[in-house]
Amino acid sequence: MRREIVTEIHIQADPLAVWAVLLDFRAYPEWNPFIRSISGEADTGARLDVTIEPPGLRPMRFRPQVLRAMPARELSWLGRLGVPGLFDGEHRFMLEADEERGGTRLLHREKFSGILLPLMWWLTARATRRGFEAMNQALKYRVEQADGPADTPAR
Repeated sequence: MRREIVTEIHIQADPLAVWAVLLDFRAYPEWNPFIRSISGEADTGARLDVTIEPPGLRPMRFRPQVLRAMPARELSWLGRLGVPGLFDGEHRFMLEADEERGGTRLLHREKFSGILLPLMWWLTARATRRGFEAMNQALKYRVEQADGPADTPAR
């Protein structure tokens, strides 16, 4: 059994600008309402240390393995609760240049699987979706403000 949460947002900046903010892990506590902290290297095969805080739920810390780190295109990792197959989540940020409107289309998604999926889905899916959407909005704001004029107060 598998379940997936998919969100997307348009950011009025090029994919490299979005990528730079996504990979500035040290700054996450300043702007990110969902991924409250992240450390490690965004290199394929590396381990990250991630703390998420879905709205209304307690923070959760895990150590996912980076699956793909393709500059200005994709960052993905696989996180697990305990042993493989218990409750797994493949988290992905996919960046696509938006030829029509300019800027970047960000797909933010996660595929969940494992024997605990029915219980975990029931407990966390709604809050996780809200967390993704809040992060998307905050990322959009951060990138677009950084791309704005030098006298922008939000800088």
